Amino acid sequence: MEKIDKEKREKAIDLLRSKSDSKLITHLNSCVRCGLCAGSCMYYITMKEAKYIPAKKIDLVSSIYRRYCTLAGKTVPALVNAKDLDESMAEEMIDSLYGSCTMCGRCVKHCSIGVDIPYIVKKGREMLATMDMVPKTLQATVDAAINTGNNMGIPTVEFVDTIKWMEEELIDEMQDDKARIPLDEIDKDIFYTLNPREPKFFPLSISAMAKVLYAAEASWTLSSKYYDVTNYGFFNANMAEATQIAKNLYDEIHKLRGKRLILGECGHGSRANRWDGPNYLKKAYDFDTITAVELIGGYIRDGKIKLDKSLNKELYTIHDPCNLVRNGGMLEELRFVVKSSVANFIEMNPFGNDNFCCGGGGGALAMSEYNDRRLKIGEIKADQIRKTGAKVVITPCHNCVDQLLQLNHTYKLGVQIKTISEVVADALIIIKTN
Repeated sequence: MEKIDKEKREKAIDLLRSKSDSKLITHLNSCVRCGLCAGSCMYYITMKEAKYIPAKKIDLVSSIYRRYCTLAGKTVPALVNAKDLDESMAEEMIDSLYGSCTMCGRCVKHCSIGVDIPYIVKKGREMLATMDMVPKTLQATVDAAINTGNNMGIPTVEFVDTIKWMEEELIDEMQDDKARIPLDEIDKDIFYTLNPREPKFFPLSISAMAKVLYAAEASWTLSSKYYDVTNYGFFNANMAEATQIAKNLYDEIHKLRGKRLILGECGHGSRANRWDGPNYLKKAYDFDTITAVELIGGYIRDGKIKLDKSLNKELYTIHDPCNLVRNGGMLEELRFVVKSSVANFIEMNPFGNDNFCCGGGGGALAMSEYNDRRLKIGEIKADQIRKTGAKVVITPCHNCVDQLLQLNHTYKLGVQIKTISEVVADALIIIKTN
């Protein structure tokens, strides 16, 4: 590892010195090392090594705090386990905070005093980002979003061609020229967003949601430039980059004068835009912001779409995306939509707020350096799916979809993976009004 730049190291340490972040200081000093978090973490359950215990991960950050921000740490560091922020510590932090944590938050639910472990992990990542020590593949994903407007670097011409092709397919299926996928239209009720994995790998997800919006007779549009719901700045913890990505979407909805920002099927994208976005930009959003799950749930309740759940006859289960359910409050709404759309449903064990991460969160899916580790911890999720006997796994998050597809292949589960919009579209009864 290259030597740490002293000026950048001081800036990283300053993140711990700030007296304005009372939450950080409180939680850095709160862990009692009881070890209850160990049994909640997929990494520790799988690897059985002490370094994977969540408390051990946050102690890396806490030990630096003690070294530079407390009298005891400055004078007798060994006595209070205070550590220098040197190259060896930085390397350990990279492996533990980026490579061994999906920031799923399950450990928080099992903590005896409620220490916000992912918050401290993210602060440690922010320190590493300040020193330009983000894993290269994760940083490349952020760079693509900054430089091109989407995390997969899809050229605008290619995106527009894909949308036009999907629109033609939808018009043919519906036998109606009104079945459109509009681009860059002004003054629409809905400004819809996508995970770039959709136009790149899963275009049928786009047409499925477009079919739902057509059935609801929605007034909506996509942007041809800034449609990306994801924000990998949330994962690399570079605040300037996370802010720029959030600002791109904020500015675009104002440019097109959209009334509601609908966050496409992405767990961290929903969290980063709905909850963190106003904090990044330091201002309240002047437009309504909800998830695609909530939008569809509202359509069902208001009778704007009609569903026949008997059209989905297989046994279905739900994988709960951490940032939508445990950290986003979507447990009941997600189940309302699913149970309105499928005839046969079974829960995983555990499920909901106690569910296990798919293993691809926290930016893990973007970091090829940790692919083997990611798939190894994913066996827990694979076993959960297998035990349900379900034939279809539903998840409203394309990052989860990608990880689950890889688990499906690796562990030979023989299931289908579908998004919410795909399942709802399969159950739609189209009623034409003309």
